[in-house]
Amino acid sequence: MRPATAADVERRLAIGAEPDENLRLYGVQPDGAAFGREDAERWARGLLAHPHAWIIEGGSLLGTIRLDRVDLAEKRASLAIGLLRQQDQGRGLGTEAVRRVLAYGFDELGLHRVSARVLADNVRAIRCYEKCGFVREGRERETAFLDGTWHDDLIMGVLSHEFRRE
Repeated sequence: MRPATAADVERRLAIGAEPDENLRLYGVQPDGAAFGREDAERWARGLLAHPHAWIIEGGSLLGTIRLDRVDLAEKRASLAIGLLRQQDQGRGLGTEAVRRVLAYGFDELGLHRVSARVLADNVRAIRCYEKCGFVREGRERETAFLDGTWHDDLIMGVLSHEFRRE
């Protein structure tokens, strides 16, 4: 993992649009739009401006991970991660990235709690979070309308003393 750089625009542009299956797992209805330079530049600008966002790489650009809504007074944040290509999923790369970011959040930022919201159908992501110590805390019903059907989100959280480093 590393911070984003301006050179990531070209790397992200080379990947192109995320597969529709990925978008659905994020709770986003695919619209078939092409992914162009402006999209890649917007993507990179967002990462460059974010104080707690990183590129996940392993020889090439794999995805991103970030801590959002970091509240140091309340000692909490929320986690978001996305691997851009399906062939990079299911290999433990996301779990390793989540563990690194949680270690940073708990050890360096002094957080007590990190939460995550995940589509209830996203079994792979749920398994990843659970490996890292997240527990299911609740269900938000019918939050994403995809392909004519409503889907639920799970709310998950991990406390600093529950974090599974390995």
